[in-house]
Amino acid sequence: MEKKEEKLKQAIALEFDPKEDAPKVIASGRGHLADRIIERAKESKIPVHRDDSLADTLSRLDIGEMIPPQLYEVVAEILVFVDAMDKIKRKGFKK
Repeated sequence: MEKKEEKLKQAIALEFDPKEDAPKVIASGRGHLADRIIERAKESKIPVHRDDSLADTLSRLDIGEMIPPQLYEVVAEILVFVDAMDKIKRKGFKK
């Protein structure tokens, strides 16, 4: 019988400072640590985006390392999505 290997959940947190050239990795982890990263993001009302393939690629970077140019486009799309979600949330709270 073939045993299917279960893939551990992974999470990577990025930070973008407009003064910098690119977003950088500020947290990375698998399993329980990934759960904590996601939990902390939600507690801080930081949007969470799931992309297993991108997470796998970003997990190879060191903490503090900026994302490589090959990932600029995909990460930019996520940042635009996150910004749009923030605007929708802010609009929803204004009354």
